[in-house]
This record gives sequence, structure tokens and C-alpha cells, in this order.
Amino acid sequence: MSTEQVARTGGQVESLTLDVGTDVTESARVRAWARAGLTDLTEEALADTILVLDELVSNALRHGKAPRRVRLTRSPGRVRIDVDDADRTPAAPRPPSEDGGRGLTLIDACSSAWGQEVRDNGKTVWAELTHPEAVSESV
Repeated sequence: MSTEQVARTGGQVESLTLDVGTDVTESARVRAWARAGLTDLTEEALADTILVLDELVSNALRHGKAPRRVRLTRSPGRVRIDVDDADRTPAAPRPPSEDGGRGLTLIDACSSAWGQEVRDNGKTVWAELTHPEAVSESV
């Protein structure tokens, strides 16, 4: 089951949260959810954000463990994507092959920064995208 939450702080920060199920079709649902929540981004900024989001969620579905959760945190000119899962194994680039291995390279190319935090109960892999001209000041 999924939950959605919206929180606003002083009109400057917006946080959207979605629990992600275990089925591989969840990626399509997450993309649709993000598009609905990021309507003020330019087409180019939205495409980059969805690409990074999709790679992070796909990695969590393929390599992580449930429960999984996605957070989009927005402030003027910036979108941060956090994907949590219950596996403590750090995300690591691997050589490209027919089975994948390009995701973290794409994330690195499209984002201004990315990283991960390993916790006792799992990890968060995150990426930040800056779109100074793309995000409305009235977030």
C-alpha cells in the first residue's frame, strides 16, 4: 500500500513522499506521481528529474529491500530526490553490460550532486538537481 504526503514550510519548501511497492511496475506509478507533483518545472528540467528519479527507484527495486520510499524535496531552483530502502549495501557503480550498469553514471551526469547515507535500518540514495530558471518561486 502506498501513502502520499504533502508538507509546506513557509511557502519555500515542498516535500512529497510516496511509499513504493515491490512490483517492477511501481516505476511507472512513481513517474506519474512525480509528474503530477512537479507541474511548474520546464519540460527539460522535468525530463532530467524524471530520468534521475526513475534510475534511483529502479536501482532500489532491483538491488534494495522493502520497504522503499521516495521523497521529492523542492525549494526555489532545486529538487532533491531521496530513495530509501531497507538494504544496507551501498550503491556502487558497476561496469556497463547488457543487464545494466549505467544508472549511477546517468545520475551523476544529470544531477548537480548525489550520494548516499547508510543507516542501521537501510540506506538512502539521493540526488540533487538545480534548475534556477525552472522552479517557480511560489513553490
